[in-house]
Amino acid sequence: MRTALIAGGTGLIGEQLLQLLLSSDRYGAVIGLTRKDLGSHPKLTQIKTDATDLALDPTQRIDDVFCCLGTTMAKAHSKEKFYQVDYTYPFELAKTSLGLGAQQFLIITALGAHKNSPVYYNRVKGEIEEAVSALGYSCLHIFRPSLLLGNRTENRAGEEAAKFFYRIFGFMIPAKYKAIDSAKVARAMLHFASKDQNGIFIHESVQLQEF
Repeated sequence: MRTALIAGGTGLIGEQLLQLLLSSDRYGAVIGLTRKDLGSHPKLTQIKTDATDLALDPTQRIDDVFCCLGTTMAKAHSKEKFYQVDYTYPFELAKTSLGLGAQQFLIITALGAHKNSPVYYNRVKGEIEEAVSALGYSCLHIFRPSLLLGNRTENRAGEEAAKFFYRIFGFMIPAKYKAIDSAKVARAMLHFASKDQNGIFIHESVQLQEF
């Protein structure tokens, strides 16, 4: 049985993915890095951390790592804080987990991610993709969803406005840019982790719609 590590398990995608990991026969143990309580489950071990210190046991064996960390510029209030959450924390997670034997790293970035993007948000997403790609994982899966649909515990006014727009004019939007249910992304992450592939794979939002 394998051990999964998930960071961001209280977020929109992470919360759903955590439940999928716990119910999957693939994993005998799930480690959750979290600031908030993740609930109780026989498979689940919670490590309370603010992400500045991963606090992982150096003897702990990890197989698959699921990175669901992320914020927005509006919530972060500064480029520096945004960079910390969307680049520094995921990179440290990837680097540390690799040293604990992890074979697969699965990370959520965003539609339009590119290190040369003129949009700061997309540029940071592209930079973390490139940085993690260079670490040497046997398998790296990068997921680039469009606007996420789902019930957040926090209010994001910009996203709510966009969702309203999608509900009315969604039929006019090309498939590549259509909003996507967060549950589809969570299911896709578990699906591709279970394939045990070798290499670097990028999954665009339009492909994730199939899940």
